[in-house]
Amino acid sequence: MGRIICCGLGPGDPDLMSVRADRTVRGAQHVAYFRKKGRPGQARRIVEGMLASNVTEYPMEYPVTTEIAFDSPEYVQLLAGFYDEWAERLARLTRAVDVVVLCEGDPYFYGSFMHLHTRLQGRVEIEVIAGIPGMVGCWNGVGQPIALGDDVTTVLMGTLPEGELERRMRDSDALVVMKTGRNLAKVRRALASAGRLDDAWLVERGTMPGERVARLAEIDAADCPYFAIVLVHGKGRHLDAAE
Repeated sequence: MGRIICCGLGPGDPDLMSVRADRTVRGAQHVAYFRKKGRPGQARRIVEGMLASNVTEYPMEYPVTTEIAFDSPEYVQLLAGFYDEWAERLARLTRAVDVVVLCEGDPYFYGSFMHLHTRLQGRVEIEVIAGIPGMVGCWNGVGQPIALGDDVTTVLMGTLPEGELERRMRDSDALVVMKTGRNLAKVRRALASAGRLDDAWLVERGTMPGERVARLAEIDAADCPYFAIVLVHGKGRHLDAAE
């Protein structure tokens, strides 16, 4: 029996992969990765030039991404069928070989592989290699500590309702907002209502070619690619405050 090895690749820059991940990718004979139809796939781009010449690749192409609402019954049904199919295919492959599944960031932190992980429990041996989460690469791009002292850090999805975003933005010190893209205008409104917009940063394609770091208030709400994160840094404990 083979194994499924889910390899966390980090935020995007191949130099930020772990030694273990690098060694695993270079030694892989069977590699699977998620991608949108017609695109090379972000995970595959990260390992360009690292794969063995005789590797067998298995692009797992999403049946839908942003074409229909993510919370619609049709979307849920299509994605469930997609993950069911690939869980079965990977389980069959591992009867004879190891399969390395590439994952941006860290697999256990909002990683798409977790949908397969759940379906494969008890069926195959699974190994997960940790990776630096994408948001870590992004706040390093800003060059400021995201949180200090007693700061509370909250990670939000831009897909949340605007009122929920605003409430949580008010109640936390440091903020990370993922899944921005088409939700950027809503995220901006929520930050403005919470009085946090002037402190917010937008990091596009963090650690990758074409990285851009800018104040969110200065960015057009329509100008936001898929790979973007919004950050609000915590204020931290004052140096003269009592411990």
